[in-house]
Amino acid sequence: MQRLPELRLALYAVPTLTVACHCANHPVGSKPKVSGVNIGANVTLAIETKQLTRFFGDFCAVDHVELRVERGTFYGFLGPNGAGKSTTIKMLTGLLAPSDGDILVLGKRMLDPQQSLEAKSLIGVVPEDLALFDNLTAREHLTFIGRMYLLPKDTIRARIDELLPLLELDTAEKKLTMEYSHGMKKKLALAAALLPNPQLLFLDEPFEGVDAITSRVIRDMLSSYVARGSTVFLTSHVLDIVERLCTHVGIIANGKLVEQASLDELRQGSSLEERFLEKVGADREATRKLSWLDGLEGVEGHDEVVP
Repeated sequence: MQRLPELRLALYAVPTLTVACHCANHPVGSKPKVSGVNIGANVTLAIETKQLTRFFGDFCAVDHVELRVERGTFYGFLGPNGAGKSTTIKMLTGLLAPSDGDILVLGKRMLDPQQSLEAKSLIGVVPEDLALFDNLTAREHLTFIGRMYLLPKDTIRARIDELLPLLELDTAEKKLTMEYSHGMKKKLALAAALLPNPQLLFLDEPFEGVDAITSRVIRDMLSSYVARGSTVFLTSHVLDIVERLCTHVGIIANGKLVEQASLDELRQGSSLEERFLEKVGADREATRKLSWLDGLEGVEGHDEVVP
């Protein structure tokens, strides 16, 4: 591990790596406006927000969102592109300061620097851009993560010895991360999130761009993780996977939380896809057709895209 000590400073160059390090809770120059909302800790909830809001200039990306995620649940956070999913996860994990509102994660107030640090030591994160070090092997990367969480060296070594073969990364131990396929990088990011044995996992599109085999490995691992009583907060566009894995669902559209319920309550005898399209107001768009694919090209009144 000759390169590893030099990487302690590199942590500050990786804004998406949410480990329990002694770093500032909010990005430089970002001062959250706290409206006086202060949530009392609820021990049954893994995540709770009150009037969570984030502006980028005049644009409201997240608009007074109030999440309630119970411990031991597999929570799917759904929404169209640009709905505010990734922005919400960044605020929940302390990577982005809210413009207004309050956040509790595992009973810790994320706007309080000390409590935020305590919360980060209890969570694992697979961010949208994965946040991997290109010039490290899988073992070096995981060792670095373990040391940032202040885990004993023997514990780090033992957990890596279990994670690598389980995720089928042991055959590529001599490869640098930059040589990995997209699916291998996803598995390494998940291994890094699981290494400290967190109580809560945040996963931003973990199934995007992975093959069927990798998807199955990730699904099985996450199911076992939740079965032991831990919590997963997942964003995904793959509704079929959400329907198979999740126990609860929240739907965000145009920055607003338009639905939050158990999966069974949300479906009400229908499919998740149908309910999702109904909630985000996309039914008409989802059924639009192209004239030349529908056999209508050249027919009078059907020269353009038709509803």
